[in-house]
Amino acid sequence: MTMHRRVLATLPFLMLAVPAHAQEPATPLIILPEVPPPPLVLDLPDYPAFVPLIKADKPRLARQVRAMLDAAMETDDSAAVAAVVKFAQATQPYDKDEIKELHRAYLDRRARELAAKTEAERERIRRSGPLELWKGQVELGAFRATGNTDNFGFTAALKLDRKGLEWEHIIQANADYQEDRKVVTREQYSASYQPRYTLNDGFFTYARTQYERDRIQGFEDRYTLSGGLGYRVLNGRTMTLSLEAGPAVRRVNYVDEPNETTWSVLTSVDFDWKINPQLKLTQDATSYVGSDNNTFTSLTALESGLVKGLKAKLSYSIEHETSPPDGSLKTDTISRFSLVYGF
Repeated sequence: MTMHRRVLATLPFLMLAVPAHAQEPATPLIILPEVPPPPLVLDLPDYPAFVPLIKADKPRLARQVRAMLDAAMETDDSAAVAAVVKFAQATQPYDKDEIKELHRAYLDRRARELAAKTEAERERIRRSGPLELWKGQVELGAFRATGNTDNFGFTAALKLDRKGLEWEHIIQANADYQEDRKVVTREQYSASYQPRYTLNDGFFTYARTQYERDRIQGFEDRYTLSGGLGYRVLNGRTMTLSLEAGPAVRRVNYVDEPNETTWSVLTSVDFDWKINPQLKLTQDATSYVGSDNNTFTSLTALESGLVKGLKAKLSYSIEHETSPPDGSLKTDTISRFSLVYGF
């Protein structure tokens, strides 16, 4: 009985102590193993020594740009193709390599086509006969002369030209006729033949035979035979210039004076300038320098295309003799307007 009383007497103190003990924080319990675990090992593949190359397609040119380039390259206009390529590279900088490849392929194809065309043309010329390959033009018109005569007249001319691989043949004929009250005031005729043989791209040899008749200037007939060396200073598509020089011999049958044969030095200049497809400027000049008489001629002409094969020609010529026959003036000038038909 006494024991129970003691327990009951201590019970209030135990109930007060339990909450106070429950409010203290609990310490976690850590149990350490007796042996540490082994280190962590990762099972990974070997690191490569180089970065692997991943194959990828080239950048593709835009369809519209490719179509524009293809359309330009179907033509034979290399200048237009170069312009299109230039703008395509400027607007598509990431596709420059592909554009360059297309342009290079076009240029290679054009080179092969031109080489084949040139070889075919050379073969055609090589197989042609002596009456083939001739080109020519006929000229008819009117002129006004000053000097020994001062009146209007009629003029006609013919020019034939045959170009081979090495040889070139030029035939020319001119006629001027003029009457004043049924009196012939001018009657001048001339004809010439000149072969040329090409030595290389610049030099060539030539020969020339020429016949002239002009009673107004005081001679019935004048024959000239010459030959020498020539040089092509310019030989472009739009501009050509050639020079000639060599000895010449002349036989002159005068109207009122004794006939004579003289030696002289011939020089000539032949200049052609195709200003545009419809306009052409030419300048021809010759000089015969001898011991007794010198002859200088100049012919300047401007040709303009009218229709296919037909051109209008305006020319001005000067002929000067330092020692003409008695009663003749030294200088004659002729202004011509004519129509030229080419064939």
